[in-house]
Amino acid sequence: FGFAMQLKLNNRIMNVLDNLYPAPPVPLNSVNDFTFLVSVVLSAQTTDGKVNEVTDILFKHATTPDEMAKLEPAFVESIIKTVGLAPKKSNYIVNLSKELVEKFDSKIPSSLDQLVTLPGVGRKTASVIMSQVFGVPSFAVDTHVHRLAIRWGISKETKNVNKVQQDLCDFFPMESWNKLHLQMIYFGREYCPAKDHKPRECPICSWLNDKEELLEDSPRTFSPKKRAKNLVYYDSREEELRLQPGLVHISSPSTASKSLCPAIDNSNGIESMNLEKDVALEICSEEVAPKAERVKQVAPSKGRKKRKKNEAK
Repeated sequence: FGFAMQLKLNNRIMNVLDNLYPAPPVPLNSVNDFTFLVSVVLSAQTTDGKVNEVTDILFKHATTPDEMAKLEPAFVESIIKTVGLAPKKSNYIVNLSKELVEKFDSKIPSSLDQLVTLPGVGRKTASVIMSQVFGVPSFAVDTHVHRLAIRWGISKETKNVNKVQQDLCDFFPMESWNKLHLQMIYFGREYCPAKDHKPRECPICSWLNDKEELLEDSPRTFSPKKRAKNLVYYDSREEELRLQPGLVHISSPSTASKSLCPAIDNSNGIESMNLEKDVALEICSEEVAPKAERVKQVAPSKGRKKRKKNEAK
C-alpha cells in the first residue's frame, strides 16, 4: 500500500470495527490478574465458554499463586478434564504457580521475556497478558487475526506468526492494538469466517478491492449481527476435514497445512501445537479449495448397466 492508501485503509477498517464493536469484552472470566493468566493458558484449543465453566469451579479452590501451587496436578485435572489437553494444562498451571511464588514473589511479571519463561506460556499468551493486564500495546495473533491479516492484504506471511504480528503493528497505530485484537477475533467469527465466507456480504471485504468505494466518504454501513459466543484463542477444526458428498474435497489436508503454514517455533509447546493446522485450514479454505477437485458421483460401468438390465428382465 502507498502511505495515503494505507492511511485511508486502516482508518476505514478501524471505523467499521469500532461501529460493530465499540467496547469488545474480554471473553474469559477472572477475579484477578493471576486467574486471568490461568484462564488464558486453559483457553488453548478450547472454547472460552468451556474454560469459564471449569474456572468457576477451579477458582473456588484457588485464586492466588500460593493457593494454586499447593494443589495436586491430578486434582486440578479432575476439575478441568473437559478442557482439551487437560493433563498437560493441569501440570502447567500448578508449575507456573510454583514459579510465580519462588521467582516472582507471587506476582505476574510485567515483562514479556519473563512471562514466556513460565510453563505453558508462549508468546501469544504473554502478549494477551501484556495488553489486557498491564495495558502495554501488543497485538496478539490468533488464527482469526492471522486469517484476516492475510485476507485484507496486511500481511503475506503464512509461516511466521511473529512476522504477522509485526506487519499488523506496522499497519495500525499503536494506541489501537489492544482493542483491535479483540475486535478482529469477534469480526473473524461473525462476518469473515474461514469457511463459507461471502465477500459481498462482509462489511470489509465487500469494498476492500474496490478503490472507488474505498475512497468514498460515505461508505455502506452494516448493522451488528449475532454476538459471538465461546470465542477461542486456538480453534481445533479437525471435523472440517471430513468428506461430505458434493463439497470440495481437499485430497491431502496435511500436505496443504505443511506447505501453507509450517510449524511455528515455540519452545513452550501448548501455544504452537495446533496453530499450524488451524491457520492452514483457515487459509486453505481460500487458497487450496479452488484448486481442489469436486467429489463426483462415479457413473456405473457398462457392464454394471447390462447386468442391471438383465436382472430387470
